Amino acid sequence: MIIPSPVVPAGRQRARSAGRPLPLARPAAVPPVPEDVVYGIGRIDASGRIADRAVTSALGWSGGDRLTLTADAGVVTARRDPGGMITLPARAYIAIPAALRRRCGLRPGDRVLLAAAPQPAPLTAYSLAVVDQAIRAHGASPHPQGESQ
Repeated sequence: MIIPSPVVPAGRQRARSAGRPLPLARPAAVPPVPEDVVYGIGRIDASGRIADRAVTSALGWSGGDRLTLTADAGVVTARRDPGGMITLPARAYIAIPAALRRRCGLRPGDRVLLAAAPQPAPLTAYSLAVVDQAIRAHGASPHPQGESQ
């Protein structure tokens, strides 16, 4: 029995590649990051503080401003509010009360994505678990669902 060689003779190889190139799919255009949103990454310390001066200064917040904080699963939102129960200290960090941290599952050492939109001026802290869920929902995860890291 004779088994043909998988190697294509050089003359045939040139003839195959002489055709027109195959069309390539173009990826969808990536929209630019909005100019009115500032992002940062912060780490929650043992007292629930998160500091990112670039984000708080983009909002125009300063020490002494009163804030109202609300929480949902993995997300904390801070808004400037004259009747707010939290006072922004001079060093311009956000202190998330323990009850809110427990409610949304944030622990000391957790990193959060901070997003600030100067109009209407909320600051939102997203746990990286929430960010990971968004990435997976988009279909662009480095780890397929169900695969342990």
